[in-house]
Amino acid sequence: MTTLATPPQPPVGGPPAVRPWTALAGPPLRPAETGVWIGIATISMSFAALTSAMMVRGSGAADWQHFRLPSILYFNTLVLVASSVTLETARRRVAPGWVRVTLGLGALFVAGQVAAWRQLAAQGLFLATSPSSSFFYVFTALHGLHVLGGVAGLVYVLRRLRPPRAAGSAPPSALGAATLYWHFMDVLWVYLLILLTTRV
Repeated sequence: MTTLATPPQPPVGGPPAVRPWTALAGPPLRPAETGVWIGIATISMSFAALTSAMMVRGSGAADWQHFRLPSILYFNTLVLVASSVTLETARRRVAPGWVRVTLGLGALFVAGQVAAWRQLAAQGLFLATSPSSSFFYVFTALHGLHVLGGVAGLVYVLRRLRPPRAAGSAPPSALGAATLYWHFMDVLWVYLLILLTTRV
């Protein structure tokens, strides 16, 4: 008489749990941060295209006019770097007061850029004066518009921070996304300043 072999029994406690591959990739990005990363990629490609156009246009061109950048641009750089520090402090502490400080510094930066344009105009350099001055106005104006977009985002963040929050609670996604965007504006401006200093 033959006996049927019994199938192997699973180990006590059940089979080991298999972690999905998404769990190994770290915490997922929040929708707000994903949108900011998409925006950063788009802005980066736009400025990369403008940089390429500037390099091609200014390479050996007889009408390329070199000029000294307004000195206030360096002060504006310090203001924008300081605003990144204050906003990072706001993100870590979830502190509306530091967001307001960042808003003030952002507005001061934009005002400083307007002052730089006026200084350049006082030297007789306008948008249509030469290709080099055209690129200066285009680069700084586009960056200034994106900074104003960041200011609008910070105003929205302040509204989100109105309800009282418990100490040590996680910052809202809007604050993290706004901080990421603002740091990118800081890095982008430093890049533009180096580019303008070396090319115009």
